[in-house]
Amino acid sequence: MPIGEVYLVGAGCGAADLITVRGLRLLKSCGAVVYDQLIDPALLEYVPPTARRICVGKRGGRPSPSQEEINSLLIALAQDGLRVARLKGGDPFVFGRGGEEMLALREAGIPCREVPGISSAIAIPAAAGIPVTHRGLSRSFHVITGHTAGDDLPGQLERLAGVEGTLIFLMGLGHLEEIARVLMAGGRSPDTPAAVLSGGNSPHPACVRGTLGDIAPRARDVLPPAVIVVGEVAGLELTSTISLPLEGVRVGVTGTDGVARKICSSLEALGACTFQIERPRVKALDWPLGVLEKGGPGGWLVFTSANGVDMFFQRLYRERRDVRSLSGFRFAVIGRATGAALEERGIFPHLCPEEQTSRGLALTLGAAARPGEEIILLRSDQGTPLLPALLRERGLEVTDVATYRVAEEEPGISTLPDLDYLTFESAGGVARFLARWGRIPPGCTCVCIGDVTAGALDGRTDRTPVVARHISGEGVAEAVLADWRKEQA
Repeated sequence: MPIGEVYLVGAGCGAADLITVRGLRLLKSCGAVVYDQLIDPALLEYVPPTARRICVGKRGGRPSPSQEEINSLLIALAQDGLRVARLKGGDPFVFGRGGEEMLALREAGIPCREVPGISSAIAIPAAAGIPVTHRGLSRSFHVITGHTAGDDLPGQLERLAGVEGTLIFLMGLGHLEEIARVLMAGGRSPDTPAAVLSGGNSPHPACVRGTLGDIAPRARDVLPPAVIVVGEVAGLELTSTISLPLEGVRVGVTGTDGVARKICSSLEALGACTFQIERPRVKALDWPLGVLEKGGPGGWLVFTSANGVDMFFQRLYRERRDVRSLSGFRFAVIGRATGAALEERGIFPHLCPEEQTSRGLALTLGAAARPGEEIILLRSDQGTPLLPALLRERGLEVTDVATYRVAEEEPGISTLPDLDYLTFESAGGVARFLARWGRIPPGCTCVCIGDVTAGALDGRTDRTPVVARHISGEGVAEAVLADWRKEQA
């Protein structure tokens, strides 16, 4: 078997689109991805479905692989003939142990290469409006690990205290008080501007500003990971002058990748900070193709999600069934997003209800269908029983076909961040969230796609859920925006 290769890819800090074009290309073509915890989970959407996905990051205090174990894993995957993307936050060679991994791979005879990423030493200060260099204030910057503050760092700090320029400490939050004390003892003025910043994909973003003399007590509640900036540039705040309506609002998004991606995109366009809470997978189910024979001329194919559309047509493709065999059917969808997924297949739905809910679909379809016409529901095996029940109440023949199942096969984030809003696309999503996290965070407003999903939250939240008017990413974003404006009024 030919030997594989390993690429140490820097994912940058923050949103997924901060990765380099080269890094993204390698991610799309890899046979395995070995990734750290602080990368944007959205990057995993680009990994081929057949590729192995292995998380080696620290997860909420739980045991994590040692560096030696990670090195051995990379070697073993390459020896299996795989192209491996070792996906690391920031830049692999800036305190990311990329050098250690590169040396281990080379010693094992594994072809390897590093793909740079944007280091947190630059990106996190920049996100807070702090340039690490600035004419007249700082002509250099120095990046220091604070992880060894209890060992050899104090002596090094005394020397750095007299160096002009910006001092940037990574992994030093636990030693912040000592760092500040040693710098001042080495000659840095207590009035030197300082900042402690936690951002990127941290579950607890923070931006604390002060001086070297008071930054430690000011930042005592900041949680790691964090970047410490010391120097005159820490007093700058060169942030955008463009104000977006959801700037600073923190939204947790649940649901499958396709749905969550659309919701996140719509919210981020309004300035919100989004977190994909889970990583559920859509699993195709075997279903009898014979149901398409019983529909006959005038029958209805009914879809309640874009996932249902995808799973249906994937099955037809695998069985080499020509789409022209569907010419005798009419098509109904629950909402605009589902309709858009159908239109991508070259089919325009005959029916989409004004009220984009299960009840709205049942009432509209019940009025449009004629006695004797077969209604074939193609949806998740976790779909609400309300829809078929309402249709049968109107005397219609209904065949409920489970084409897929949603299950959380790969965890999303390991620590639930502080959230202003939490979005749900289904009652199943509510159940998955509660099974994992136990409860809805106090003070967090839930935004739901449909009344059935909101009903699943009865007695589970201290705030009345908000129901989106439209089943789409834009609909969820509109609901969050409307509620946020009402809260701020």
